[in-house]
Amino acid sequence: MSEVISLIQQHGEIFYLITFFWTALEGESFVIFAAFAAQRGMLNIGLLFTAAWLGSFFGDQVYFYTGRYFGKWILQRFPRIEPKLRKVFSWVEYNSTLFVLTYRFMYGIRNVSSVALGMSRLPWFRFLWLNCIAAAIWAGSFCSFGYFFSDIMGRYEKLHEQEVEHTIAYELTISVIVLFLFILGMRWISNRIKERLLAEKQKTGTVASLNVSCCKNVAENADAPKTSQE
Repeated sequence: MSEVISLIQQHGEIFYLITFFWTALEGESFVIFAAFAAQRGMLNIGLLFTAAWLGSFFGDQVYFYTGRYFGKWILQRFPRIEPKLRKVFSWVEYNSTLFVLTYRFMYGIRNVSSVALGMSRLPWFRFLWLNCIAAAIWAGSFCSFGYFFSDIMGRYEKLHEQEVEHTIAYELTISVIVLFLFILGMRWISNRIKERLLAEKQKTGTVASLNVSCCKNVAENADAPKTSQE
């Protein structure tokens, strides 16, 4: 948290640009701590949300097109990600909308999901608008949590103004604990969604396995003119 506050003090309005690039990679805790600062008047929560939303959206669009145009090379260069790709293809095949809206909260496949989606048959335009909504949900969730939790802590401080030093230490400790529990809760929810998707998929008897040649064809044909379906 102190590092985020230091960045705000050093860079001022440029911090929103930093947020954009940071969230293009991931940055749940970064957004939460920035929202803490926004509640204290150091940032504009609306601009923070917008920067986090656009950054998350932009980052996953880049990953998606990386998978679509360089999928063959990625699969050859990093064969160990094949099991994760199998999972993503299976979930997308069963319910692509639900998966795109929730994979940002999933532990273990978060970083490869958008690349795998690019390697799948999911039309680029469908991913575009689903990714826009998903990025807004992600940014809104963590901005809201950080902002409102900081407000609660602020009310607590007013009740203990005579113990300022103890209050600051207490606030930092509780913030870290609650942050951990919040992220843990989001991961738990996402894991339940994953299990449900797999269970439903197995019920229908259509659990998909990754077809490497199919991935190669998708990657090789990525430069070809797109059909009207996309």
